[in-house]
Amino acid sequence: MAERAAGILLAVSSLPSRYGIGTFGEEGLRWVDFLKEAGQKYWQILPLGPTGWGDSPYQSFSAFAISPYYVDLDMLRDQSLLTGEELEAVHWGRPNRVSYAAQYLHREKILRKAFVRFRENPSAHNGAAFQEFREKHAPWLNDYSLFMALKRRNKGVSWLEWKGPLRFREAKALANYQKKLAEDIEYHSYVQYLAYTQWTHLKAYANSNGVSIIGDIPIYVAMDSADTWSNSELFQLDPQRRPIRVAGCPPDPFAAGGQLWGNPLYRWDILEQTGYAWWLTRLRTCMRLYDVTRIDHFRGFESYYSIPAADKDAGGGEWVKGPGHSFITAINRELPGANIIAEDLGYLTAEVRELLRASGYPGMKILQFAFDSRESSDYMPHTFERHCVVYTGTHDNPTSLGWLKTARFEDVTLAMEYFGLRNIREAIKEGNWAFIRSVLGSVANLAIIPMQDYLGLGTNARMNAPSTTGGNNWRWRMNGGMLKSELAEKIALLTRIYGRI
Repeated sequence: MAERAAGILLAVSSLPSRYGIGTFGEEGLRWVDFLKEAGQKYWQILPLGPTGWGDSPYQSFSAFAISPYYVDLDMLRDQSLLTGEELEAVHWGRPNRVSYAAQYLHREKILRKAFVRFRENPSAHNGAAFQEFREKHAPWLNDYSLFMALKRRNKGVSWLEWKGPLRFREAKALANYQKKLAEDIEYHSYVQYLAYTQWTHLKAYANSNGVSIIGDIPIYVAMDSADTWSNSELFQLDPQRRPIRVAGCPPDPFAAGGQLWGNPLYRWDILEQTGYAWWLTRLRTCMRLYDVTRIDHFRGFESYYSIPAADKDAGGGEWVKGPGHSFITAINRELPGANIIAEDLGYLTAEVRELLRASGYPGMKILQFAFDSRESSDYMPHTFERHCVVYTGTHDNPTSLGWLKTARFEDVTLAMEYFGLRNIREAIKEGNWAFIRSVLGSVANLAIIPMQDYLGLGTNARMNAPSTTGGNNWRWRMNGGMLKSELAEKIALLTRIYGRI
């Protein structure tokens, strides 16, 4: 990432499709064609993991699995695993919003039909490749597939509510249910085979067209996940496997009670004794899935915010030292050449900045953060160094036009002065292009623009509002008519003007 380049941030879920959510199919290929036409070298996505309550891709049932929602159903129809009539019989929701309820109600029923047809004649559907996949990914796939089968058996409740023998993973109980739920376990493994196979095909197509994939992984795993259940010794859990302390962020002017994420915290002492084996396995998987990996909440490796699990908000938390240089040294020693972006946003200290410098990873700059008129900022473009990645905003920010319409008057005024916008009418009509030009024109090696900003969309296109659940979070989608050649040409022109082709 040392060369000057540009890319676009767009979640896979936001791609057009007929089936309620973006997938790895034809529209994904078409999106890559658009990126190529627009002169973009990178496609940044959000985490791909299977989501649970709240639909957040940052709270997944597995750090290794891919969401079944992204499996393209048309590809399964073309392989005679599904019929067009079966697909058309389902109402998948509105075309410009993800309906997670529709996915939850219908997706598994459809995929199980494909699985039944696969089992009836595995030789006709590359059964040998499926078995090879199961063997290759066994270290995580077996536990994940058993976890999901048990979760279905227990009506979807968290594993913390399972009966003792299963919660504590007693060998006799596990062996019993591996036999009893063998077909269900095979189903979940098969869906992962489909997801990995389709994603690999889409990524290969992107790479062959000069587009690299920037993946995104949360620093923490979900409490209700196969990872916590099968590796409980790596987390701060009590003898009953319940969390002792959990993750979050301290109170600030934007959240009086802080942010209580609820993720289990790592036992970094145990991880260090293993040479950070679990984390290195996770990153090796990411290196196969993506060309570049963005690690969310990098500052948690230096110090993490620890909150008593029984607390109702984050106010009673405290900062605790993380693994620091020991962990980063292990990554760079065991995974030399790994392309990693450090999400270094939030409360930064001299120690965090030093850890980032020592890691060699580029950090992030968010242009919207530059215009807090109450304090000076190192997010102003004229303060950047080359070794960073700059964004107009991320999935957690409003769109640029949304920000111009809703931010504090003093902040918007500062932005207008910085960009040379003459009046508020001009700002809320075309201010997104001022944000985009400022990012593309900066010295940062890599500039990433959310697709919503290129489309000039407002507050309704925001991807996520932190510290909230439900509503429109994680639901925004493009429709196919938005990918126009005129827009690709305009993006390519700006990318060329600012030397990022």
